[in-house]
Amino acid sequence: MTLAGTGRETGAATRPSALPQPLRVVLDTNVLVSLWLFADSRYLPLRAALDEGRWLALANEATIGEFKRVAAYPQFGAGTTLQQEALADYRRLAHAVDAPPGDASLPRCRDQDDQKFLELARDGGADWLVTSDKDLLRLARRQKLAGLFRILTPDAALAALAETATA
Repeated sequence: MTLAGTGRETGAATRPSALPQPLRVVLDTNVLVSLWLFADSRYLPLRAALDEGRWLALANEATIGEFKRVAAYPQFGAGTTLQQEALADYRRLAHAVDAPPGDASLPRCRDQDDQKFLELARDGGADWLVTSDKDLLRLARRQKLAGLFRILTPDAALAALAETATA
């Protein structure tokens, strides 16, 4: 898999920088589908944050593979060209994350298919996991991931973006 980058830069914390570090985010598949296949206008600010480099999208083989598989679902009506363009565009923005050895434990998500997003957020040092998935949001409400990363709905992420724009 070819992705735009490979995680955090070494020494980045020791270099002085006038630019703020981008927010490290994991976008689950339903958010990717809304952004890339449906171009949902409600989420244009999320896409702009990625395109402008204010957000750093994190991905790995498992999450890219799921996006590719789901994009091909017939009910979405995305032709092969749109699927390929969406995947290529996301790969252009996404930064590869490899699982580090000796990873921290995570709560188990009820839906095993969602576990990969928790693991990616942990392994990539994510600030946020943006999702509409009920099982992942249930974990957030139970505060099971306190101190690791926040789990937000797309609407909550939009609100947070609006707050930082007015700050």
